[in-house]
Amino acid sequence: MVIEFFEREKPTPPADYFRVDHESLKAWVKDVFISLGCREKDSSVIADVLVSADLMGISSHGVQRVKRYVDGIKAGSVKPKPQIKVVRDSGAIAVVDGDSGLGHPTTSFAAELAMKKAKSYGIGFVAVRNSQHFGIAGYYSLKIAGKGFMGLTLTNSTPLVAYTHTVERYLGTNPIALSVPKREPPPILFDAATSVVPLGKIEIYSKVGKEIPKGWVIAENGELLEGDATVILKKIRGKEAAILPLGGVGELFGGHKGSGLAMLVDIFAGILSGSGWGAHVRYTVSDKPGNVGHAVMAVNIDSFMNRESFLDRIDKYIQEIKSLKKHPKAERIWIPGEKAWLTMQTRLTIGIPIHKNVYNELKDISKDLQIPFTLKVLKEKAY
Repeated sequence: MVIEFFEREKPTPPADYFRVDHESLKAWVKDVFISLGCREKDSSVIADVLVSADLMGISSHGVQRVKRYVDGIKAGSVKPKPQIKVVRDSGAIAVVDGDSGLGHPTTSFAAELAMKKAKSYGIGFVAVRNSQHFGIAGYYSLKIAGKGFMGLTLTNSTPLVAYTHTVERYLGTNPIALSVPKREPPPILFDAATSVVPLGKIEIYSKVGKEIPKGWVIAENGELLEGDATVILKKIRGKEAAILPLGGVGELFGGHKGSGLAMLVDIFAGILSGSGWGAHVRYTVSDKPGNVGHAVMAVNIDSFMNRESFLDRIDKYIQEIKSLKKHPKAERIWIPGEKAWLTMQTRLTIGIPIHKNVYNELKDISKDLQIPFTLKVLKEKAY
């Protein structure tokens, strides 16, 4: 198979970025969390989730999040060695307690349990309580699809988003990630926040000096903010502003739909699991545990129909979509997950672009933790 080179978020200007080898980056992230007292296995999972995000072009949830997790462990709100356990187990469902550890290992455990149950019952649904931020939701759904199941991953998060017709932070960015296996890679993967943007995108804009467009953030007086990302980020953290729900302000373009989706994620991932919800979910760096809630589901296709028939139907469905009359200004018709997968194939070959400010932040973490800074910088390759 010929892999085309593609990056959905090309760095501009290139001079402000380093190209870093993904293996050295993953090894360094693993060392960071081992140095903080995390188990080696858990550290490997955390590193894999973060670097996978950067490989897929989701820099908002990549290694720029390392400092947040490090600070959470230092503050005592995140346990480095959580005792993850199943607290309810009944047929196709289970509830897992994450013991205030980072959500990456806990949700990986929940995904494996959901797939095990799906083999026996046709479907497996695992709710997770007492957890922390878990990176990109799509990571877990993608792993489920890689094992031949359809997957669903939900999580709530600290309040950052204004419910429709309000101006204060109450909802989390509460993403939804759905995956479907296919005969040929990539699997279908839809992974999106139920807000206009996740907080991580505003954080990365602040770090790289980009401006926030009008329509992402609303001030407490109802004004739509735009401009300096660092100033706007400070207002959000100071509770003087909130991110808007998917669809934007009001109902005209569907802001009520984004709010409704976020609310339902809160119910399934937070209320049903026994975790916090809305304003009761705390930030990673806090004086108390985050009490974040997740939900993971695996669907066994073989329990519903013949697998080959299902795969035939998926192929036909995608073929029909790809054959639709294309917009005159569009380069191609994309299926959810294709851009991220092609970006990953490209970055596995030429390295991950990391902005100099993020790179220096990682360097400072190494110095603070007194561990070697082992990132391997690659030369830019033409393609």
